Amino acid sequence: MQLLQVTTLLLMLLLLILLCPEHSASEIECERWADLDFGVFQKEGQIILAGYFPIHSQDVPQELSFESAPGKTRCKGFNLRAFRWSQAMIYFIEEINRNPNLLPNITLGYRLYDHCWLMAQSVRSSLSVVSQSLKRNSTGACSSPPIPLIIGDPSSTLSMGIARLLNLFKVPLVSYFASCACLSDKKKFPYIFRTIPSDAYQASALARLVKHLGWTWIGAMGGDDAYGRTALEIFLAEVTRLGLCTSFRAIIPKVPTQQQIEKFVKIIRDSTARVLVAFTTEEDIQPVIEEMIRQNVTDRQWVGSEAWVTSTLISSGYPNLSGTIGFAIRRADIPGLKKFLQNLQPLAEPYNPSAREFWEMQFQCSFNKDLPLSMGDLEHYNRTCTGQERIEDTDTIYNDVSQLRVTYNLHKAVYAVAHALHSLLMCQKEEGNSDKQKQCPDILKLQPWQVIPYLKKVNFTNEFGDSVYFDEFGNAAGSYDIVNWHKGAEGRPLEIVKIGRFDSYLATEQQLVLYEENIVWHDGSKTVPVSVCSPSCLPGYRKATRKGQPLCCYDCVPCAEGSISNSIDQSECTSCPEDLWSNPQRNSCVEKQIEFLSYTEGFGMALAATAIVGVVATSSVAVIFLRHRDTPLVRANNSELSFLLLLSLTFCFLCALTFLGQPSRWACPLRRTAFGLTFALCLSCLLSKTLVVLMAFRATLPGDNTARWFRPPQQRMGVFLCSALQCAICVAWLTTAPPYPVKNNWLYRDRIILECHLGSVALFCCVLGYIGCLAVFCFILAFLARKLPGNFNEAKFITFSMLIFCAVWIAYIPAYVSSPGKFTVAVEIFAILASSFGVLLCIFAPKCYIIIFMPEKNTKKYLMSQKVR
Repeated sequence: MQLLQVTTLLLMLLLLILLCPEHSASEIECERWADLDFGVFQKEGQIILAGYFPIHSQDVPQELSFESAPGKTRCKGFNLRAFRWSQAMIYFIEEINRNPNLLPNITLGYRLYDHCWLMAQSVRSSLSVVSQSLKRNSTGACSSPPIPLIIGDPSSTLSMGIARLLNLFKVPLVSYFASCACLSDKKKFPYIFRTIPSDAYQASALARLVKHLGWTWIGAMGGDDAYGRTALEIFLAEVTRLGLCTSFRAIIPKVPTQQQIEKFVKIIRDSTARVLVAFTTEEDIQPVIEEMIRQNVTDRQWVGSEAWVTSTLISSGYPNLSGTIGFAIRRADIPGLKKFLQNLQPLAEPYNPSAREFWEMQFQCSFNKDLPLSMGDLEHYNRTCTGQERIEDTDTIYNDVSQLRVTYNLHKAVYAVAHALHSLLMCQKEEGNSDKQKQCPDILKLQPWQVIPYLKKVNFTNEFGDSVYFDEFGNAAGSYDIVNWHKGAEGRPLEIVKIGRFDSYLATEQQLVLYEENIVWHDGSKTVPVSVCSPSCLPGYRKATRKGQPLCCYDCVPCAEGSISNSIDQSECTSCPEDLWSNPQRNSCVEKQIEFLSYTEGFGMALAATAIVGVVATSSVAVIFLRHRDTPLVRANNSELSFLLLLSLTFCFLCALTFLGQPSRWACPLRRTAFGLTFALCLSCLLSKTLVVLMAFRATLPGDNTARWFRPPQQRMGVFLCSALQCAICVAWLTTAPPYPVKNNWLYRDRIILECHLGSVALFCCVLGYIGCLAVFCFILAFLARKLPGNFNEAKFITFSMLIFCAVWIAYIPAYVSSPGKFTVAVEIFAILASSFGVLLCIFAPKCYIIIFMPEKNTKKYLMSQKVR
């Protein structure tokens, strides 16, 4: 049916274009457009403002025979809220007419259209506006003043439809409730201005509100119109950008069947989302709410858009929606409006058919007078209206002025138009510039396109302190109240309470203000409800997204060692810096444990004690030898080299102590050089002893004078030269690339090993190689002299000691390489101690045993007798 009506209207539009206002109008032309004005309430004036209001909510179906023209559109569902808007526009116009400072000597009239939320009726009303100059005026002459602009439409979808028609005639549209972001497209809608913020602000701000409250898993829905679909699209894009997820997204059908509504509510019931965000009108959301209550799905938190969150129809009829929050248009207390609304006279002049219908419906009576009808079907009541009934005795949406939000936007729209016309009027009155006066349009012969430049420049502060202006897209500033539905007193409807605000023109961090302590949630508590797909991951855990599911559905996985998360819901764990490590809870980085072989730990104490025992044992042997230095056994074993050997062994044991403790700039060079020098001295003494033994027996051969080269001075010189060579290597090492302390971070991830770097590996190898050469050479010589006769022969003891020495240091190499951290140092100390004890025991233990326990063998006679045998 609507398709046929729209087609008919388009044909009429084509005819209208052919009969443009410039042509002279005959009486026939004036009568041609009479059918466009059905259901219009008007008052004459010098300038006429058109207003569009959905005083009825839907049409009454007609049977079309296609044999005759369709009858006039009839509507049903009287909308008290929209009727209040229409009366408020009348009040604002009359207020402007009484104001001597605004449009002086100019009287504004109005034509108010009821379009019943129908596209066809909206187009019909627009045709009526643009054809105004072809209609009869109040005197019957065909010279009605043109309508320069339209205040409306409240519907985004209808605004888009009629704007395409009005664009042809450059008629500006100043909407007070059409908030679709799509209307900001100036290429498609160049003449639309709005005193309500664009949904681009609201949708984005609602997403930020959802994130602010910690809801990451939500259900989103919108009405099946431009407003719902566009706002939902912007909201979902912002939600995705903020890292939030939607359990479902759905469109509410415009005229749903019961099966569709049940299916829709089943989606909500089956969803795990506890929060529902809806961009829809009160007419669209109402059947969904009713079905949810019927199915007892009442444990959801609603978040509403401005189109329904301040609706008295919803808030007063469904107490189960207590706790609902949402964005609302800024409100104002308009003085005098309530009294004006209550003083409505249903039969006053000019006659308003909608006022009569409202009166009869409100007081359940009929006037029984033959007067023009409104767009609604006339209902007959048994009681007769007197016209003296009192509106102030009723409590309805019509006279409820506690939440004047859309009405306040209508106030801004009417006054914005008035200020634009006033600027145009002032342009005419400027003196001293005749050229400019010629450019100013005649306000009494005003064409729609002439108002547009003045509308773009509107900028004033109204009586409520708010700035009214249009940006480059014809939009108002994005300012909203955030409201919450509280349970009223016993028997009272829900109360709409302001709990915050949003202002897009402020700095980002100041735009959203929320008074959370004033919020009452759907369960009556003050605790913010939880709506998440997965619980928050605590510090120490990271989110691991589940395959095939939204980002908000995840598992909490502990951070790996060496990484942390110090806030909730981190997607990735953060690696600790090189010198830090994660604590057991994985929620902070702590200093890594510093590890080195210390005197204070048990293993270090054991090694230190062993080294001290070695020093004491060596000192004891020296004391024994010193006390028995004149005995044959001590003298026969070269006492001078023996004391020098005992001194070097003492240094070897003391050298082990330098490997304990924290490595430092002085400790690292000391331990390496001390090790090299003490062992070089020890092996030099052993080598001299072995050579003395060999030379001693060689000297017994007739004519052999070799022994004179191995007397004590030569022995001391040999020890000195062998030690000096090692000393030269150590000096070169310390002057070129000495050992230095380093922090080993690569061996263990959770601790730092303090160790000594060799500095020059080549020189370190030279030190070890030299010691190895001395040991091998000494071993070979001792092995060759092991079977020489006599008790003077120490060769076999030196052989055993060198055998132990070489075995220890050969075994040391793989143990050193495979030992981690501080145990590397322990292995080195163990090798030093083991080899030192091997030399001490193998060479001096047998002698000490004889000296102490078998003194009878420590005589010259006994030694000589053993030599003879």
